[in-house]
Amino acid sequence: MVQRLTSDDRLCDLGPGSPQQAQRDILSQLDVDALFADCEIGDRDMARCCLAALWMRHDFLDESHTISQSVESASGSYWHGIMHRREADYSNAKYWFRRVGEHEIFPELCRAALELARKHSLNRNTQFLFEQTKWQPAAFVDLCQAVAGRRSEAECLAQEIAHAEWQLLFDCCYQRAVQD
Repeated sequence: MVQRLTSDDRLCDLGPGSPQQAQRDILSQLDVDALFADCEIGDRDMARCCLAALWMRHDFLDESHTISQSVESASGSYWHGIMHRREADYSNAKYWFRRVGEHEIFPELCRAALELARKHSLNRNTQFLFEQTKWQPAAFVDLCQAVAGRRSEAECLAQEIAHAEWQLLFDCCYQRAVQD
């Protein structure tokens, strides 16, 4: 089921996007037990984070929000922050990222963002990606705010980074969900 819901390589909008109605029926039938039917759930909160992530992946931000705000962990706060960033509530997104603290995916995300940035033209909005030595979620929120909807190279870069962020965080939550 997870493979089916994550197999496309499309880049999500930095903003709310348009819900993919074709996926609504599948998503609405899922709960953590159905999502992890083939394995034993070791951490139900991380399993719920995966569910929130899948709703978000298909641009159902309200459904994602309902789930992520009920998970009181760094990962739950992270998904909550991404959701607010996507709905363009940037100050609220920063609040939730402050609640995350230092997340375990930050080092890998910082490296991935730098590699992606090297493939694009540098501008004042993306300069921090070359200078940071650790991931700065608030700076990324600022980048998303500056470039969302501009159809620019910087917006494409931000979408690529957001995609990498989604994948890293989803994989982290999935692995924690199935660990004993």
